[in-house]
Amino acid sequence: AVEFTYRYSAASTDRRPHPGDAAAAQARLEEGNRQFALAFDPANAAARHVIDVDPVDVNLRLGSKGVVAQQPYAAILGCADARVPIELIFNEGPNELFVVRIAGNGLGSDVLGSISYAASHFRDHLKLIVVLGHSNCGAVASAVDLFLAPANYLPLSGNLALRGVLDRLTIVIQAAQRRLLEAFGGDIVRHPGYRRALIVASTATHAALVASMVAEEIDRQRGAPLRTAYGVYEVETRQVWSPGDQDDARETDRAGLSPAPGDQASFARLADRLVHSPRVRGSLGVR
Repeated sequence: AVEFTYRYSAASTDRRPHPGDAAAAQARLEEGNRQFALAFDPANAAARHVIDVDPVDVNLRLGSKGVVAQQPYAAILGCADARVPIELIFNEGPNELFVVRIAGNGLGSDVLGSISYAASHFRDHLKLIVVLGHSNCGAVASAVDLFLAPANYLPLSGNLALRGVLDRLTIVIQAAQRRLLEAFGGDIVRHPGYRRALIVASTATHAALVASMVAEEIDRQRGAPLRTAYGVYEVETRQVWSPGDQDDARETDRAGLSPAPGDQASFARLADRLVHSPRVRGSLGVR
C-alpha cells in the first residue's frame, strides 16, 4: 500500500524554505519527482509519503481578515490530461507552484498571459518556468494520426476549436518526421513502431519549442532572463525525462528537466539527441 499524506501542524512557525535560485528550483522539482516515482516502486511493500503543508498556505493563523500571498517558486505549463497531477508528481503542496494547464500544453494568448502574470507579479519568489509534456498525450497522438492520414482532417473542418489545438502541433510533427527520415531512411515509415517513435519525438520537441517561445517572451517583458526548462512526464513510469543538456551531444536521455533551446543550432542538437534516444530507437527496434 502507498499512502500520500498532506500534513500540517498548527504549532509550526517556520515556512518551508523556497529555492534561492533557478538551479535549486530545478533540483527540488527533480528530487520531488524522483520521490514520487520511487513511492510506487514494487520493491516498496508499503510506503508512506508525507508532504508538509505550511499552515499559512492554507490560510490558517491569519485571522478572519488575512489572505495568504501567492509565493510560487516555479511556474509550470502542463497538459490538461487528468493523469498528470502536476503538484503531486513533483511532491509539492499549495502555494509552491503556479500551474497553467491546457490540452497539449500549447501556447495560446491566454496561456502566455497567465505565465507573464506570474513572471511579473512574483519576481521575488519565482525562479523557474517549466513546460511539461507527457507520454500518451491525446492531443499529440491525434495530430500525428492526422498528419499520417490527412484525409481524416476533413471531418474536423467545422470544429475550429479542436483544429486550433491540433494545427499548432503540425510544424513540430513535420520537423520530427524529417529528422527521423534523415536518420533511418524513407522505409522507416513502414515500421510498426514508426507512429510511436514520431509521437515520442514530437512530444519532446513540442515541449522544447514552447519552452523556447516562453523564454523569449518573458525575457523580453522582464528585461532580464528567467530560466526556462522543459521535460516529458512518462505516465508509465511516473518519471520526468528530457533529451539531455543542449550543450552535451553525448547525452540523449536523462531523468529530469533540460534547458529550453535558445537558437537554431540548439534545436538541431535536440533533434539529433532525440533520434538517438533510447525511447525513439526502442520504438523502432534500433540499438
